[in-house]
Amino acid sequence: MNNEATTPTVVRLAGVTKRFGATTALDAASLTVQRGEIVVLLGLSGSGKSTLLRHIDALERPDEGSINVLGESVPELSGRRLRALRGKVGFIFQQFELVPSLSVFENVLTGALATLRGPRLGLWSYGRASKLAALGHLERVGLLDRAYQRADTLSGGQQQRVAIARALMQNPEILLADEPVASLDPESSDQVMALIREIAVDRGLTVMCSLHQVDLALSWADRIVGLRHGEVVLDTTTEGLSKSEVMEIYGRVATTTNQLEAIQTELMANDPVETR
Repeated sequence: MNNEATTPTVVRLAGVTKRFGATTALDAASLTVQRGEIVVLLGLSGSGKSTLLRHIDALERPDEGSINVLGESVPELSGRRLRALRGKVGFIFQQFELVPSLSVFENVLTGALATLRGPRLGLWSYGRASKLAALGHLERVGLLDRAYQRADTLSGGQQQRVAIARALMQNPEILLADEPVASLDPESSDQVMALIREIAVDRGLTVMCSLHQVDLALSWADRIVGLRHGEVVLDTTTEGLSKSEVMEIYGRVATTTNQLEAIQTELMANDPVETR
């Protein structure tokens, strides 16, 4: 893991709390991420992983606490400054969020929508440089030969690769991924996560990714941040960390044997290694 003393901090959350009615989604969560780190947010459904990621991109606003991303106080941003920040933060979603009826090529090009100034008229809207960049990103994710195929004819793993290529069209400094392999089979999950890491290392990207799968997180991330009921209950590098140690963290925040068994069941059910 990078040393904060020598590597710039690109994400800093301090005491962030977010409530949705009677539900506390984040509870005084604090976290710092340095440039180039590959961080997994690990936790059960409802632990606050997605909510935390959405705060970094200002898709949610905190009730309490501060959020600083790439030197900007995110809750204070609006208009042009907010759009500028979002242009530096790519987001990969669980359900791909592609336009099914459009070609793979045009779906990737939508990652450059923020650069358009005139009417949006399909492929005609994008300049030569954007088109060449889109084709380059498709080649990078191994789908150049599918460029003119409809997005909805691809497999789930292929669609997620298109979503990665679309995110790269922004030339992001930070890449957020919210359960990017939850809808995929184990083999596709491994391939997609390996691709994200490979691209991140090549480009020096900072990656924050939410997952359920313990084994996948341990093999893929530089660092794991565990969340439970909106609280950060684990923050450590993956070097030398075992699956049993991660499971112990979940156990410490379970108040009954039944709760611990439920935690273990969900984690193992969502772990590609366990389900093969």
